[in-house]
Amino acid sequence: MIMPARFDDVSLSVIMPTYNEAGNIVPLIRATLEEIRTHFTCRFLEVLVVDDNSPDETWRLAGETGDPGVRVIRRMSEHGLRKSIEHGVKEARGDIVLWLDCDFSHPPRYIPQLVACVCVGFDIVVNSRYVAGGEDVREGKGTWLQRLLSWLLNHLTWLMLGQAFRDYTSGFVAAKTGVIRELGLNGDYGEYFIDLIYRAIRKGYRVIELPYRNEPRRAGESKTGSTICDYARRGVNYMRTLVKLRLQGHI
Repeated sequence: MIMPARFDDVSLSVIMPTYNEAGNIVPLIRATLEEIRTHFTCRFLEVLVVDDNSPDETWRLAGETGDPGVRVIRRMSEHGLRKSIEHGVKEARGDIVLWLDCDFSHPPRYIPQLVACVCVGFDIVVNSRYVAGGEDVREGKGTWLQRLLSWLLNHLTWLMLGQAFRDYTSGFVAAKTGVIRELGLNGDYGEYFIDLIYRAIRKGYRVIELPYRNEPRRAGESKTGSTICDYARRGVNYMRTLVKLRLQGHI
């Protein structure tokens, strides 16, 4: 982990897209705010919990944290990961926007290195499992399949799009808010990230990957799935995205 020097005058919006994360959301918010406030003096700081009307009332628990920096957006329609992130980016008031998975597989202790690199001039900064020092140590039911298929998908992406970037399915990222709004987000689930990074690199934005340790989910169940059939359904959209970007790259 890269520990940054202290930065002052940071303006940051953290987006937490959630669905049935009642067991994680409150400790995640607290850990995230603690990490940020330890390393940065913020001119502006907010956590946007963008919840898809979770049956377990994640939205209610998030609203009861008592921290004035927390805003809860309860989405009653048009659910989905990419749409939740997109909604958060639209609502963000910070100059820097950051988002992460809300199950602790993206540990908050790696947030400061993302923000610090944006502060020194990078446009998009990604925490990566597949650069030197990165690691995927998820364990538990179905996670061996997640790890294997994620690794295979990234290798296929390198073959089709090039190896300048390593973790095309990370989703643990900070960026200049204006850059994300200019690029926009396309896709349904995790393929949005492949599309975003590929287009950002092609347009000449300054993109960097930093190593992190992808850890096991603390509570709840994966939204990606746990069977070959689950991944096959997701895989169709990933393949469509790769083919589309590959064709664009040759135009």
